[in-house]
Amino acid sequence: MRKLLLILMATCLAVSPTAAQAPASGKSATTWKCTAPSPANALPVGDAPNHMYVIEQVKCTATKGEIAGVKQTEGTATEFVDVTGDTSKGHGVFVETLANGDKGFYSYTFTGTSKDKVTVSGSNNWTLTGGTGMLKGAKASGTCTAKGSPDGMTFDCTGTYTLAK
Repeated sequence: MRKLLLILMATCLAVSPTAAQAPASGKSATTWKCTAPSPANALPVGDAPNHMYVIEQVKCTATKGEIAGVKQTEGTATEFVDVTGDTSKGHGVFVETLANGDKGFYSYTFTGTSKDKVTVSGSNNWTLTGGTGMLKGAKASGTCTAKGSPDGMTFDCTGTYTLAK
């Protein structure tokens, strides 16, 4: 009986650290307040009226959001935009910094509409492609909806994440 108890105790001790190391996962809900693009370089394509390619960079501050209890603080989006009239589509990379200094690298695709050369609304799909610290080896994906104004845009983003072990 004593031998069986020792085997059970050893098994529990061996299993406990493994269970404690299970990857953290959860849902994220973040609001980003982003400035107007700067710099923004537009080149007319020349194949149709009001068709241009734009490369731009946008600075953002998180007004709410966290990953596994760590606050999201700021980020920079660098993107390529294909604009025709009041519609746009494109792709980019968003580099996010968390309060603890860890970084996340996100790839995204987007669509948007504008009026008088100011973005009115948009949406995107994003995927975490890499990171440092707690985001190294993590997996995450989600979507954002955007509302624009002359001084920038607000993005409401939701998604799911799983941190690496």
